[in-house]
Amino acid sequence: MIVTEDQAEAAGLAGTFRCRMITLNIHSSLEAVGFLAAITARLAAAGMGVNPVSAFYHDHLFVPADRAGEAMEVLRELSIDSAS
Repeated sequence: MIVTEDQAEAAGLAGTFRCRMITLNIHSSLEAVGFLAAITARLAAAGMGVNPVSAFYHDHLFVPADRAGEAMEVLRELSIDSAS
C-alpha cells in the first residue's frame, strides 16, 4: 500500500519505506520494453534502491526520501545522455 505518513499513522500502520515519489512526465507505451529498466539500472549504479510503479499514462519512481535530490540529478544526467 502506498500512503502518506499521515494516512499510515491515522490507520495505525507502521511505515516501512520512507520515500518520495518522482513522476516521469513521459507518456510511455505499455509495450515499451526496457524503458524502466534503463532508468532503474542508472539509479542502481548510484547505489539507490527504487520501487517503480507503472500507470497508464506515467510511471512513478519511489526513491528513498533522503536521496530524492540525488535521484533527480541522476535522472537529469540520464536525460542529457539519452538526448545525445
